[in-house]
This record gives sequence, C-alpha cells and structure tokens, in this order.
Amino acid sequence: MSHNPALSHSHTLNLGARGRLVLPAAVREQLGLREGDRLVLTVQPDGSLRLVGLRAQVTKLQGLYKNTSPGADWAGALIEERRLEARQESDA
Repeated sequence: MSHNPALSHSHTLNLGARGRLVLPAAVREQLGLREGDRLVLTVQPDGSLRLVGLRAQVTKLQGLYKNTSPGADWAGALIEERRLEARQESDA
C-alpha cells in the first residue's frame, strides 16, 4: 500500500462505539482490504494518522531485507534456537 497520489481522496468517518471506524467500501476495494485483515495505525508527529495494511507492510519490509542473507532460513533458525533453550531448561 505505497503512497499513490492517484488514490488520495478525503473521506469523513464517524467514530463509533468503542472507538471503531468503518472504512468506506470504495477505500477497502481500492486497497484490496478484506474483513479480518490487520492494519497498522501510526500517529505521525504532526498528529495525523497513517493506516497501512499489515500484509502490505510485511511485503515492503521483506523487500527491504531480501538481499541481506539470501537463502537464510530465519524461521528454522529461530525454531532451532527455541528448541535448544528448551532442552537446556529441562536439563537444568
């Protein structure tokens, strides 16, 4: 969900019960958001809000780090590290 001036539109939203906001259907459609999607809300220094789909944020971050360790299995390494810690705890 990169910033695209062609997508810039203003929408007036009402703050509902328990602080809930409803994104207009046109916005959800434009951004490919579906019910249950997780979003990241960031309060900017100027007090404005930035709302980004978590899926898009993860994809962007993966792109930033894709060349740091090509072929590295970070999930596998973390699992193995946790298994080693668990064995050490059970041996103690």
